[in-house]
Amino acid sequence: MTRDGVREAITRAHHEEWARVVASLARRFGDLDIAEEAAAEAFATAVERWPADGVPPNPGAWLTTTANHKAIDRIRRENKRGDKQQEAQLLRDDDPPERLGAIDDERLRLIFTCCHPALATEARVALTLRMVGGLTVPEIARAFLVQEAAMGQRITRAKAKIKAARIPYRVPSAADLPARVSGVLAVLFLVFNEGYLATGPGTDPVRHDLTAEAIRLTRLIRALMPDDGEVAGLLALMLLTEARRTARVSASGELIALAEQDRGSWDAALIDEGHRLVRERLAAGTAPGRYQILAAIGAVHTSARDVRDTDWLQVVALYDQLVRLDPSPVIALNRAIAVAELDGPEVALAAVDRLESRLAGYHAYHAARADLLRRLGRGQESRAAYDQAIELAGNTAETVALTRRRDQLG
Repeated sequence: MTRDGVREAITRAHHEEWARVVASLARRFGDLDIAEEAAAEAFATAVERWPADGVPPNPGAWLTTTANHKAIDRIRRENKRGDKQQEAQLLRDDDPPERLGAIDDERLRLIFTCCHPALATEARVALTLRMVGGLTVPEIARAFLVQEAAMGQRITRAKAKIKAARIPYRVPSAADLPARVSGVLAVLFLVFNEGYLATGPGTDPVRHDLTAEAIRLTRLIRALMPDDGEVAGLLALMLLTEARRTARVSASGELIALAEQDRGSWDAALIDEGHRLVRERLAAGTAPGRYQILAAIGAVHTSARDVRDTDWLQVVALYDQLVRLDPSPVIALNRAIAVAELDGPEVALAAVDRLESRLAGYHAYHAARADLLRRLGRGQESRAAYDQAIELAGNTAETVALTRRRDQLG
């Protein structure tokens, strides 16, 4: 196998096996720090050895075995005796199959386990993205719009609390699921968003591996909790967004805005399924949650055959509902972008400018301002805003698109 083929195999193994390896080690050793570090060492060993030795027939088993040995070696090096040392001695051989409880999927079980109610919601989400999604601390920090150092400290504190409070690493029962599902949905939403528009400059601009995995896991939760409206709403939102994936990046590697996408290339089957879920939630007659409203907005966009047919009045009305549930600055920014189509760019710009103190480090804020200023004929200010957006954007395809728009100002 070529070196590129080996690199691809290692990348694929990371996406597919990271959570399973971490889950296996955390369950056996009861320590997330050991689990994460041993898994990372196993993948680092793969990077060193696979190019020379070749990819093993079963990469997942190789990584699990190597990670187990790394964990055992670490425990011995640190001279940790007692229960962990005794357990380590027994774990040279595979453990007998464990009773799976309410959740059969290894990755989903780990997500539910990390989303323990004893942790603050943001800590649960950040920890799970790191331990399960395999996202880096910088990627998670960008998702939360916080500094990398602050996010690293948040994850460290969450691990420390699990250890200090002796929160057991166990498979949650069916009765545990409702109390943890909101944190799990938040994790899956952020994993999907990282795949939909990757924040790292060194990654593919659209990561189908992440969006597909987020959809798969949300389908599993839907099967476990068929009456939960927010689970259905998140699944619908993901499907309606994923339906546009192939139209989002041009052959030259530029991100294509929704208004400019070839709607004929959208996945009709995914759109139909997403619309059906939205209609089911509307028929339920219950007050919609955040994901259900976002899915309804996606349904409006994907119902329009042309951008000019978009029902912007309905989109803004849905954002008004959403702002009452989630008054975050990002939601307010997206509402303002919709208002521009209904009431014009001047009204929208005033709303966007009020968000400066909260979104000054967010590239999409500057990109939205740049577009509104361009539409108002304020070219010099628009160029400056584009420059700020380009400086902050991590996604390569988005940077190309922003640069082209800036350069078209003349």
